[in-house]
Amino acid sequence: MTTTAPQAGKRRRKGGGVLGNTGLYVAVGIAALLFLIPFYLIVRNALSTDLEITGENWKLLPSFQWGNISELFDDPTVDFGHSMVNSLVVAVLTTVGTLLVCSLAGYGLARIPYRHANKVFYAVLATLMVPTAVTFVPSFVLVSSLGWVDTYRGLIIPGLFSGFTCFLFRQYFLGFPKELEEAARVDGLGYWGAYWRIVVPNSLNFFAAIATITFISAWNSFLWPLVIGQDPSSWTVQISLSSFMTNQTVNFHLIFMATAISILPLVFVFLFLQRWLVQGIAQTGIKG
Repeated sequence: MTTTAPQAGKRRRKGGGVLGNTGLYVAVGIAALLFLIPFYLIVRNALSTDLEITGENWKLLPSFQWGNISELFDDPTVDFGHSMVNSLVVAVLTTVGTLLVCSLAGYGLARIPYRHANKVFYAVLATLMVPTAVTFVPSFVLVSSLGWVDTYRGLIIPGLFSGFTCFLFRQYFLGFPKELEEAARVDGLGYWGAYWRIVVPNSLNFFAAIATITFISAWNSFLWPLVIGQDPSSWTVQISLSSFMTNQTVNFHLIFMATAISILPLVFVFLFLQRWLVQGIAQTGIKG
């Protein structure tokens, strides 16, 4: 009697665990399905005609209008291929520049002894409280006075420094093992040598996480490229997308096809760096 009761209890707990796992899998499956619905709609509408998109007779599968791809890239009013190249250049250079500038700033605030370091750090945090609309006009006036309108410099340089990214790097470097840097200084390395040869190689996961967020943000940027890229030759992909919708007409199939193609780089970047994304952001919670 004393041995069978615990065994029965174990069997009940085991059965409950299986049911619980099944319920969890069902919930995750439903959440994944809901998450994929917008992507299905984008692909479905991208391979349909305007009549199939706006008509009353809804079909689950599209009519597979593969000609929409060539129509998109052959459109004489919008050079979508060149816009993709512009977005790629801007996103890559912005990501590299932001990682370099903000990581150096965060490392300096976390490691270099300076009596005004806290004041500088609080000033960086204060920039997060300033609305973007407040600095938008002065930034445009400055860029225009430098002659950077319709150039990569105007699209990239004003967005290289991010107070939030600097804050994340500082929080991460505060938790970085000091013993590794002290060993590097024993070998004769200074702050730059310790940063470049010790800290960066051992922080690639965090750098990859920040790079993912920065790349996605730069690729999806709309308002600043809209103002700076006044000539169609300097349009980014987001500006080209907006050009398919005018006061007179809306090319639904081209909008959806352009959207489907424009999200492919983001999907590739996310799939390649996803395993570092959560780990890297979680490491910003380390307190120094």
